Amino acid sequence: MKKYEYPLQQVIDDLEKKGTVKGHEMVIHQIEEGKNGYGPRYFILGDENKPFIRMNSNSYLGLSRHPKVIEAEEEAARIFGSGPGAVRFISGTFKHHISLENRIAQFHRKQAAMLFSSAYVTSMGVIYPLITPETIVISDELNHNCIIHAIRLSRPAEKYIYHHNDMDDLHSKLKSSVGKGKRVLVVTDGIFSMRGDYAPLHELVSLCHTYNDYFEEGVISIMDDSHGVGAFGDTGRGTEEYTKTQVDILIGTLGKAFGVNGGYVAGDKTLIRYLRETAPMYIYSNPITVPEAAAAETALSIVDSPEGKKILKHLGELTRRFESGLTGAGYETIPGPHPIVPLMVRNTEKTGRLTRWLHKEGVLATGLNFPVVPKGDEEIRFQISAEHTEKDIEAVLSVLAKFES
Repeated sequence: MKKYEYPLQQVIDDLEKKGTVKGHEMVIHQIEEGKNGYGPRYFILGDENKPFIRMNSNSYLGLSRHPKVIEAEEEAARIFGSGPGAVRFISGTFKHHISLENRIAQFHRKQAAMLFSSAYVTSMGVIYPLITPETIVISDELNHNCIIHAIRLSRPAEKYIYHHNDMDDLHSKLKSSVGKGKRVLVVTDGIFSMRGDYAPLHELVSLCHTYNDYFEEGVISIMDDSHGVGAFGDTGRGTEEYTKTQVDILIGTLGKAFGVNGGYVAGDKTLIRYLRETAPMYIYSNPITVPEAAAAETALSIVDSPEGKKILKHLGELTRRFESGLTGAGYETIPGPHPIVPLMVRNTEKTGRLTRWLHKEGVLATGLNFPVVPKGDEEIRFQISAEHTEKDIEAVLSVLAKFES
C-alpha cells in the first residue's frame, strides 16, 4: 500500500497548493421550516446552532420537499421496496419506470425516452455509443465535465472545441470537418451551469441542418439541458421551449428542478432502442429506484399543471429581484431569466473572502475559481429556488451590501 499511497498523496498535496481541493464536505443535519415570511433554514454539522439560507441548491422548484412528491415516493416504497434489485434487462424494470419514460417523452414532445441512474451517467451513456471511429465531435468550450469525459472515453476521429456560444466559430468547425468523417455530433449544454446563460439553439440547429448533407450519416445536435428542464421556459420545458427550437437528442435530469434523482435522454424511437442495446452505463447499472420513479413522475405532473406555472412565475420574480439587487449594489452579474445568478468577482482571493463572509453571515453560496472556471471569470454562483421568499432575497442582498471589498 505504501507504494501507491505516496503518489496519491502527492496529487492531494498539489490540489491543496493550487487551491482547488474540495476539502471536507458540508453536512446538513437538520432543516427548519420557514416562518415569519422567510423560507426554510438549514443546519450544518460544526455550526449546529446557526441557521443558513441555502442559495446553492439545484432544487430550483423546491419539489424535493413537496408533500405530494414525498407521498408518492413513500407509497411506492411500501409496495415495491427501496431498491430495484436488478438491472433493467434482467428483472429491474417496473411499471413506474415505463410510465415515467412515457411521461418524459410526452413532456418534451419526443417519440421516446429512457432513464439512467444520473444525468452525468446519461451524457456518458448517450455520447459514447454514438461515436464511431469515423465520427467527428464538436463541443462548446464551456460544456459540463460529463460531456468532456464522455468525449475523452469515446476517442472520436476528430474533436473540435468552439468558443462559447460562438456560432461563427461553430460554422468554421463544421466547415473544417467536411471530408473527415461520416457523422458529426454537435454537443452543447442548454443552460451553462457556471454562468446561467443558454445555448443559441436556433442558430446551432440551423447550422447542423446546413451541413447535414455533407456527411454520409448527417450532423446530429445533442443538448444536455440538466439545469434547464423544469426551471426554464414558460412551462418548464427548458432551453428548447425558450428558444422555440428542438434538438435531435435531449439529455435531462430528475435531480435538479424535479427534485428527485436520475437522468434521462429523449429522442426518436430508433435512437432509444439503439441506446438500450448499446449503452453500457444503462445495461450494466441498476436503474433509479421505483420510489424515485414514482416521485419523479409526480414532480413532472406538478410542473405540467397550473400549480407548476405558479411556481415558475414565483421563481422568475425572485430571480429578477435578485439580479436587479446585485446590479443596484454595484456588483457585476450575467443577466438572464434562469435562476442561476452569477456574481462575477474576477479575482481568486476576493472570491474566497466573499464566500467566507457569506458563510459567516448564514448564507450558503458556491465560490468558483480557476480551473473550474477560466481565469478572470471567478465568481460566486447563487441559485434561486421557489422555496425562497422575497424576505430571503432581501436578506441576502443586505449581507452582500455589508461586504467590505
